[in-house]
Amino acid sequence: MAQPLKDKVALVAGATRGAGRGIAVELGAAGATVYVTGRSTRAGRSEYDRPETLEDTADLVTAAGGHGIAVPTDHLDPAQVRTLVDRVADEQGRLDVLVNDIWGGEHLFAWDAPVWEHDLDKGLRLLRLAVETHAITSHHALPLLLRRPGGLVVEMTDGTDAYNRENYRVSFFYDLAKTSVLRMAFALGHELGPRGATAVALTPGWMRSEIMLDTFGVREENWRDALDQVPHFAISETPRYVGRAVAALAADPEKSRWNGRSLDAGSLARTYGFTDLDGSRPDAWRYLVEVQDAGKPADVTGYR
Repeated sequence: MAQPLKDKVALVAGATRGAGRGIAVELGAAGATVYVTGRSTRAGRSEYDRPETLEDTADLVTAAGGHGIAVPTDHLDPAQVRTLVDRVADEQGRLDVLVNDIWGGEHLFAWDAPVWEHDLDKGLRLLRLAVETHAITSHHALPLLLRRPGGLVVEMTDGTDAYNRENYRVSFFYDLAKTSVLRMAFALGHELGPRGATAVALTPGWMRSEIMLDTFGVREENWRDALDQVPHFAISETPRYVGRAVAALAADPEKSRWNGRSLDAGSLARTYGFTDLDGSRPDAWRYLVEVQDAGKPADVTGYR
């Protein structure tokens, strides 16, 4: 298998599970050395209290053909992030791809709860985890990324700029967090573009993360069993799909054309020609607008 990212170095911040893990594995499959960070390790779990560990992600990266390196890191602690980046610099002397995927907010938001009814401490904690961590990581990592031209920064969010601009997303705090990350990519595009690097915001579609599969009581092998309760779940995708989007962007010598833009996995699949693990190309955000939000019955014909 071709490895277009051989000799490249990536840092996936927030790679224990979900999109972060899928991205790290696909960067590994493309040949990259991938530093993966998070707070859930074999020695102890974060407040998520889930079984996925950072070391497991690193092992998956290596098994895919790359070199996975697990570095437990709390990205709210600037000193820990500085130590992480210093280690990458000492060991590799370069950073080609930075993926800011830190989130940690599934247990912190309430659906459709107005700001005056939402738990304030949880809302503020969500903003710190979803926004402040990205700023801290970029502050410390970007000088290393800028040592060589052609670097890529990917700000992971939920929703495209166009969709989030017109639609209320879940709650005040969730909406603010995801929109803030979109704006981060825009701002970084202005700061990085003239210096030879590219920044984008990227969203997966309806992702079959470990948490989502558990919520519906299914596994990846039988995920379609959930369609009886949630028919629109038919448009869902694996975390590896958005991972392939990041790998394609990182390998593109003309990636600067996307600088400052809001992108989604489905659109990039059409551009770069990659598929999900089952060979399909889910186009979740177009489906969401044209089918689900339009109140039509679930039908993915022409959308995957």
